[in-house]
Formats: sequence, structure tokens, C-alpha cells
Amino acid sequence: ISEEDEEIMNHYFETGDLNMDDVHKGLKMAINNGDLVPVFATSAAKGIGMNNFLDFAVEYFPSPNEMPAAKGIMGEGKEVEVVADKNGEPVLFIFKIIAEQHVGELSLFRVYSGTLKPGMDLINQGNGKGERLNQFFMLNGHNRKEMPTVVCGDIAAVVKLKDAHTNNTLSSKNFSAKIAPIAFPEPSIRGAIIPKAKGDEDKIAACLHALHEEDPSFNVRFDPEIGQTIITGQGQTQLTLAVKRLKERYNVDVDLVQPRIPYRETIKGRVDSVDYRHKKQSGGRGQFAHVFFKMEPNERGSGFEFVNAIVGGVVPGRFIPAVEKGIVEQMEKGVIAGYNVVDVKVTLFDGKFHDVDSDEMSFKLASSQCFKKAFAESKPVLLEPIYEVTVKVPEDNMGDVMSDFTSRRGRILGMESDGHFQILKANVPLSSMYKYSVDLRGITAGRGTHKERFSHYEEVPKEQEVKIIEEYNKSRQEED
Repeated sequence: ISEEDEEIMNHYFETGDLNMDDVHKGLKMAINNGDLVPVFATSAAKGIGMNNFLDFAVEYFPSPNEMPAAKGIMGEGKEVEVVADKNGEPVLFIFKIIAEQHVGELSLFRVYSGTLKPGMDLINQGNGKGERLNQFFMLNGHNRKEMPTVVCGDIAAVVKLKDAHTNNTLSSKNFSAKIAPIAFPEPSIRGAIIPKAKGDEDKIAACLHALHEEDPSFNVRFDPEIGQTIITGQGQTQLTLAVKRLKERYNVDVDLVQPRIPYRETIKGRVDSVDYRHKKQSGGRGQFAHVFFKMEPNERGSGFEFVNAIVGGVVPGRFIPAVEKGIVEQMEKGVIAGYNVVDVKVTLFDGKFHDVDSDEMSFKLASSQCFKKAFAESKPVLLEPIYEVTVKVPEDNMGDVMSDFTSRRGRILGMESDGHFQILKANVPLSSMYKYSVDLRGITAGRGTHKERFSHYEEVPKEQEVKIIEEYNKSRQEED
């Protein structure tokens, strides 16, 4: 505190003490300059410590006039100052969206410059679209007070903007600056949403989108590979709250479950000749196609390769695309466990056809069955996604964290010190990472953090592979 002002510092050196006036002055300067960050233990839900916090904020936090000018970005990245001037060009920044059933979307914003009035037209600097400002409100819990004007430094809400979102800057056409967006943290937990009632999928998607608008750190996407809607966020509480809001606000019941793992199927061996003959006769024109395949593994990550090695027209050229299509469709369905097939090379080197009975469908069916037969004979294996996980934990917890990784079939890549913390990197199967943020919090008493990103695919251990295939076969029998 004494370092913030030379007069206060001299007084401290002379007397070895500070009076309360010096403490108040130095404390406010330290906060204004960003040299001191006060921490409060409060509970808004239980009303604990809130009055003390608000009194402190009024007394010591800087007003907009005391703050340095905000930084804005124009055009190709040119930095400009956005000065808190009530007579300046109007600039507002939307920092949150609230959806209310009977009102619609409320956009919460801070005015960085100028004076705003209802009916004013501004430009959304994020998409270039115009927005007309309607009613302004000052919010106090669930209570709203309509305001005739709001000026720089004010925080208010506006209703019924057409296409504005969190992190958007609205300003006049004479000042096209964008306020630096809020940087939201990367998600640390994921879950899958399963509707309890069929037919609710579209409604659920719209409701989840509304929740994302309110809180951009909550994300939602549909994963076509596993056929599930995936939600991600900062912790289990956030995901659980989303499920609760779906029920309370929109009357939609869902289950939050562990997402399916996007395993892949591939081969380790090769076969030089496998054939399949498709023949169907039921009066009139029938179906006929006969194909011969060679199958071999492709380099990991290189994908599917189809080679047409037909000579002499034993399979007419017009049927070749149907052969490839039959293979691709079967690869998407999987062979041994119902997962996408990757990194295989298939060569069509021989075949037979019938002048009347052969058609594209016949060759597609024949190639699909021939692919399944060749795949089963080429030493098929399952691949699982491996994630690179980086954790930052107190030194005292390193042993427990490393043991936990080992129990998850993780492989330690390295570690380094960061003060009293250790940063540990490991490769861990995605199947072992569900709710890891919850477990890490328990191991480290809430002091550990982690990030994860996809790294690569590896073979599933044989024991695990057998279980996955057994579960797949069991589910197919139940469906049948």
C-alpha cells in the first residue's frame, strides 16, 4: 500500500506506521492500479458477506472516470482508446445474455462511451448488422427499473436485439471499434444428453442453444460419429444445472450420461484374395454380382484407399462406383464392433457380371459383404482415442496424481516445476477420462487444474477389446 504513493511511503519510513487515512488512500490506489486484488469469502445464495463486499466496492473500486481508457480494435488490428466520455460516440459491450420466458432475451451490457437512448440505431461490429435499441433496464435481482437514458460507465440491459450475442460490441457507424472479447476457459468436463421421450430432439437442441447464449462457457454440439448430443463445461455442477434448467424452464426431461467413445476399427494383416457372389432370383429379373478383393492395411491416419485393378472389362466400368460405395457404406457401419473402419486399402482385381441381372445395387451389396469377409480375415483390431492431459497440482499431490493416471492406463510424458506446483503431462485413453475434473478436485482438495486435447489413436488392449465386442454383439441381439 505504501508503495503506491510517495507521500505515504515517506510517512511510513518516518513513523513505521500508517494512519487509517493513508491506508484508505493507498488501498484504493493499489486496487485502481491493479497492484492489489482483494479476495472476499461470500455466498450470494445465503446472503453471507454480501453487504461487506458491496460497501467495499462502493468505497474502494474505481469509477469509470478513474479507470484508464479501454482498448478497442479497429479494422486489421489497429488499437484505439475508448474514452469514457458521455458526449463521445456511443460504444457498448454485451457481456451476458439472459433468456426470460415472458420477455425474451435480455442483453446485459456496459456502456464504454457516449449516452444511449431508446430508439437509437447502432452497428454490431461482430457481424456488421444494424441493431435498434429498445427499452433499457437497470436490474436488481428479479426487479427491473426502466431507464430513459444510460451513460458511459453504466451497466444495463436491453430487450429484443435481433442478432447480438455475448462478446459483441455495438457502436455508432462513425466509430467501428471492438472491445476485446472475454476469454472463456476451455471446457474441462463433457457429458451426453439423452432424451427421456422420443420426439424431443429438436426442442432440446433449441433449449441447449439458449443455455449456451446465456453462458458461452457451456457448449453443445452433435457428434455424428457416435450419434449423441455432447455438452461441455467447467465442472459437473454446470452440466447438472443445465439439465435442471431444461426441466424447470422448458419442461424437457433428459438424462446426463457418459458419452460413447468414438472407437475405430482397422486391420493389422492382409488377404490377397477374397470373393463374394451375390445372386438372387425370384421370378423375372434377378440380381447378380461377383467381386474379388485384395485387402491390406494403410498407413495410420492415411484413411481409405480404393484401387480399381479390373482389366478386360470383367466388371463393367459403370458398376465400379457402386463397388466403392458399398465398401464405404460398410466402413461407416463397422464390422466387428459397429465403429468406423479406417486406414485400409482395398483392391478390386476381378469379378463377374450378368448381362440382364447385374445392376448397381447388386454390386453394392456384393462389395459390402466381400468387404466384411475380407476384413474379418485381415486381423482386425479396435483403436481408441488417446488424449494428452496436462495437470497442474501442488507438489504434495504429485504421487497421488501419478498413481491415478496409472490406474487409468495413462502413460506419463514428462513433468516440470512451477513454483510450489508441478506440471505433469500424460497420454490417457478417453474412455478413462470421464469426470476426471471431479476426481482431480478430490485428490488435490480443489487446487489442481487440468487441460486435455486429442492426441492420436492407439490399439485397444486385447482384454478391453473383447469386452467392447461382446457388448456390441449383445446389444445387436437385444435389438433383433
